[in-house]
Amino acid sequence: MKKEQLYSGKAKTIYSTEDPEVFIAEFRNSLTAFNGEKKAEAEKKGFYNAQISKKIFEMLEANGVKTHYIKMLSDIEMLVKKVEIVKLEVIVRNIAAGSITRKYPVKEGTVFECPIISFDYKSDEFGDPMLNDDIAVALGIATRKELETIRKLALRINELLVPYLDEREIKLPDFKLEFGRQGGEILLADEISCDTCRFWDKKTGESLDKDVFRFDKGDLLKAYEEVARRIVPEIFE
Repeated sequence: MKKEQLYSGKAKTIYSTEDPEVFIAEFRNSLTAFNGEKKAEAEKKGFYNAQISKKIFEMLEANGVKTHYIKMLSDIEMLVKKVEIVKLEVIVRNIAAGSITRKYPVKEGTVFECPIISFDYKSDEFGDPMLNDDIAVALGIATRKELETIRKLALRINELLVPYLDEREIKLPDFKLEFGRQGGEILLADEISCDTCRFWDKKTGESLDKDVFRFDKGDLLKAYEEVARRIVPEIFE
């Protein structure tokens, strides 16, 4: 079924299939941080991220959030709908961490009264700068209606994810989403995994995400495996 390689990103490779409306997303073991300045390979990292994303996509679909996910073809190969990616990184913040604590007068660990949604221009060349709606529209990235839809979807995803993860003893300080267009509709795309979320252990506050790699906090695979054990325990049976 896998045909031509279409695109190879930082952590996934996209392939065409016999169906022009369906792609295969292959999750790799590659790790990058700081806009690609720090790189590494970690065995089984792609497997854990693929399985976590699968389970979360299925949960979101069951709750009415449309995604590009179709099914898994293997442990690391995900069959997905072809979408035109909107060039936005949509950041949802529940607890202050990372860049917001460096750029604004807010302390790490501050719980926001309401979730914060921000848009970054998806571009390594320009350093993923933050955008407002006017800039996004001026650059032709999205229409105002699309931005409104994306914002509503991001908030809905957050409403579903926070309690889902809380039941699994995981806090969700913030996470990144990407969306795509298909037939005039906006769908959730990319992945939701340890690479795209900040996951903190509910009891200890320990990082269970890519910050372990970014800031040399310890054993990355142990952290990813721990999240997988809480979200997809069936893969360890």
